[in-house]
Formats: sequence, C-alpha cells, structure tokens
Amino acid sequence: MTDKKRKGYSTSEGQREADKRWASKNKEHKNYLSRRSNARGFIRSLATTEDLHELQDLINERLK
Repeated sequence: MTDKKRKGYSTSEGQREADKRWASKNKEHKNYLSRRSNARGFIRSLATTEDLHELQDLINERLK
C-alpha cells in the first residue's frame, strides 16, 4: 500500500485549482457536506423551539 502525501501549493491559485478538481470529482460528497453544514447552521442559529421539536420527531422516526 502506498502512502499518498498531500501536495502543498505555493500559491492560492494552485490551491483553488486543486479545490475545483476535487469538487468536480466528488459532486455527491460535496453536496452531502454542504447540506449537512446547512442543517447544522439552521439548528444552531435559526430554528425555533417548534422547528426543533419537529426535527426531533423526524429524527426519531428515521432512527426506528
């Protein structure tokens, strides 16, 4: 098994290009991470008590 070492980029432009390549190769995972982040942000900062109770019910149903 070979160890892959992460490349370091000397410019921010090189890093942006690498990020674009990763995003184009990993669209589903990128969408998953984005949606998870949005859900957490909503729960932490915008959700009302009523929203939280509804989400809790949905989570409990999903866990069954």
